[in-house]
Amino acid sequence: MTVQTRRPFNGRHMTAILVAGFGVVVAVNVTMATLASTTFGGIVVENSYVASQDFNRWLDEAAKEKALGWTLDARRGAGGRVMVDLQVGPAEAPAVHTRLTAVARHPLGRLPDTALTFRHEGGHWISDGPLPAGRWTLRFDAEADGRQWRTEREIGA
Repeated sequence: MTVQTRRPFNGRHMTAILVAGFGVVVAVNVTMATLASTTFGGIVVENSYVASQDFNRWLDEAAKEKALGWTLDARRGAGGRVMVDLQVGPAEAPAVHTRLTAVARHPLGRLPDTALTFRHEGGHWISDGPLPAGRWTLRFDAEADGRQWRTEREIGA
């Protein structure tokens, strides 16, 4: 019959357990910090206190814009140009005498913002220049008869 002898738990065992445990914690923290910093889309406002002072005014403007009843549909067209269908008013009248512009922002901030201007052609608004491939958030600004309307739309690849 063989007798097995157990080695006693000593300082080396404890050191190995502590090093392995803290190694896992450090590895997870480094991974999470790297993911957070590489996917950060940027700041929304420069100073949140100053932005809070304008918040009620922004809500009032948004309510007035919503009351206009304007609608907008945007999609990628031929050659990467953005095609927009804009209807002014609740009667769904076409917006021929309107100035339409947009700023295209990459959601993760990896590409620079792109300013777009539009011209009315064939019943649609078509951007003067192409929008690079990828996912974009377009912030539209439309103005007609002294009324201003803003909205945001996402366009994919």
